[in-house]
Amino acid sequence: MAIQVGDKLPEGRLTVMNADGPGSDSINDLFGGKKVVLFSVPGAFTPTCSKEHLPGFIEQAAALKAKGVDLIACMAVNDVFVMDAWGKQNAAAGKVAMLADGSGVYSKALGLELDLSDRGLGVRGSRFALVIEDNTVTQAFIEEGGAFAVSSAENVLANL
Repeated sequence: MAIQVGDKLPEGRLTVMNADGPGSDSINDLFGGKKVVLFSVPGAFTPTCSKEHLPGFIEQAAALKAKGVDLIACMAVNDVFVMDAWGKQNAAAGKVAMLADGSGVYSKALGLELDLSDRGLGVRGSRFALVIEDNTVTQAFIEEGGAFAVSSAENVLANL
């Protein structure tokens, strides 16, 4: 079952690129005590993710933070090196934290995995955005099928 409003985030770890290389952070270390917008994309460098989803959150970062958001984070089932390169290509530093769910373990724990094996992409994370306050989901914008509408930065901002 997919995570829902009112649910606590499951425990887990995501990989981040630090100054000295890859590191693994617990969900509590990343999100505990903060108001967070966590959005997930099916894959770094893919068309909708690269042209609309990530750029939208980068463009709206200041407006989201003005609404009390402490952290904006992008998660994908990609390795940390890909997430780091994608973040650099899009000038995400200081605006959007790039989090790698390399094997899709955390996407599965959220109940938001997406099987794209028939397209040669394996199991990925669904496209979604969650507003999280101190590790509890307060708003959930989960896309249906291949849609991109409710999880956009503009829609999240309009609903804060």
